[in-house]
Amino acid sequence: MRGLASSLAAVGLCVHAQRSSQAKRIGYLDQGPAAANQAYVDALLSGLRERGWKHDDIAVEARFAEGKTDRLPALAAELVRSKVDVIVTWSTPAALAAKHATTTVPIVIGFTADPVGSGIVASLAHPGGNITGWTHLGRELRAKYLELLKEAIPDAKRFGVLWNPKNQVHKPSLQTIEAAAKKLGVQLYPMAVSDPGELDNTYSALVQKAVQALIVFPDGMFVAQAPRMISLAARHRLPTMYGLREYVEAGGLMAYGADLTVMQRQIGASIVDRVLRGAKPGDVPVEQPTKFEFLINEKAAQDLGLALPQAVLLRADELI
Repeated sequence: MRGLASSLAAVGLCVHAQRSSQAKRIGYLDQGPAAANQAYVDALLSGLRERGWKHDDIAVEARFAEGKTDRLPALAAELVRSKVDVIVTWSTPAALAAKHATTTVPIVIGFTADPVGSGIVASLAHPGGNITGWTHLGRELRAKYLELLKEAIPDAKRFGVLWNPKNQVHKPSLQTIEAAAKKLGVQLYPMAVSDPGELDNTYSALVQKAVQALIVFPDGMFVAQAPRMISLAARHRLPTMYGLREYVEAGGLMAYGADLTVMQRQIGASIVDRVLRGAKPGDVPVEQPTKFEFLINEKAAQDLGLALPQAVLLRADELI
């Protein structure tokens, strides 16, 4: 937290409310680790600067569960007690924790896969209550993960799926990807992981099941374990599709999804700006991405001995 505060101060924005009695106080809540959120917090503050907020206008109080999902309710309650002007959440579990913590403090959600299906808002057009924000349409993307991974490894028939039962959107996401697997005529081997201590055995079990490729659903606990998961995939020679570009930048094989940093700066900041200026969250529609990116790490492919089809390489928006 001290490191995050120092970094935020370094970009010229107020981190502690006492610097200005008039500062608007933003509570930031996520299931994942502080380090993984650095770029998203910076993007939010950068977007607010673009909308006219000065460094003395904004104070940030951040709470991170560091992958321990069960901590979110207590962290959300802390932010409510601290009387922040708005709570910005990152991930479905964080959004639900904030919703259960307050019906009065405005909440701006971000990086939620299915806010309606998860019970966060009533509808995208009319969210209602004290909540608005944006969704990355993650649940709908689960089928795309499988389709792209199958195209990259045409001979693969057995696909593992890592999901976290503590993430409320993951179980319904399995239904989406199972329907896609049926259409493609491939077998899925979903493996539930709710604790980092289960990862080593889970990857070993996937190998024992002769799984040929792996899909990892986006999740704060998984993000906190990203280097370890990338290493395990490499060790067991499991080509893996992720939902976040950060995995590919860190050495993972491929990812598909919206650019979350761009969405936070452009959409998240825009909605927070409106709320801080008096807009009622329940009247502000939940926004959606208009662009998705397909990324491939060529070195990871080489290390796995994969000769990716040219058509797949040409489809990539970015080769790392």
